[in-house]
Amino acid sequence: MAAPSAALSAPRVLADLIPGSTRAVAIARDAVLVLGGSAAVGASAQVAITIPQISPVPFVLTTFTVLLLGAAYGPLRAGLTLALYLVAGMAGVPWFTDGGSGVGFPSFGYIIGFLAASVLVGWLAGRGADRTFLNTVGLMVVANLVIYAFGAPYLAWSTGMDSATTIEQGVVPFVIGDLVKLLAAAALLPGAWWAVGRFRREQ
Repeated sequence: MAAPSAALSAPRVLADLIPGSTRAVAIARDAVLVLGGSAAVGASAQVAITIPQISPVPFVLTTFTVLLLGAAYGPLRAGLTLALYLVAGMAGVPWFTDGGSGVGFPSFGYIIGFLAASVLVGWLAGRGADRTFLNTVGLMVVANLVIYAFGAPYLAWSTGMDSATTIEQGVVPFVIGDLVKLLAAAALLPGAWWAVGRFRREQ
């Protein structure tokens, strides 16, 4: 006989829905998620357009991937995923934008911001902040501000831009695109939780 839905342990984030019946299985599951997530971030970084006349920072799909992973993985898995992406890229794995690697390029601060934002998103998602559209929009707005908070100062430092130019080239060109991406994430995540809830009620 199926257990009543109230008796089933409630997942805190979507990745918790993947079975981990023993500690060894759970560790293997999380290792696969971290490796796969890092590869997904690296792949999304290749979907990029750089327009030097507008900004030295490329327009990328990575922000969308990072925010979704953060919410789906939770803070620990997301942090490990982005830390692996960051450290491996610094060490020479060519999975930063346009097959790049290393440090010191103008957009490097945004990659550091991805790590910080993914942990924050994961922590808030684990407390239910990704269960409704409006809450998820707020979550994604905060996460984008965190990314800018790391990326813009590093851009200014690495290029010698003044504050006004940094905002003009390192923030303003990305606002509309980031708004579209956060709205897409805000639609996907609550929708996934709705499907999960419906499935669990039917068990």
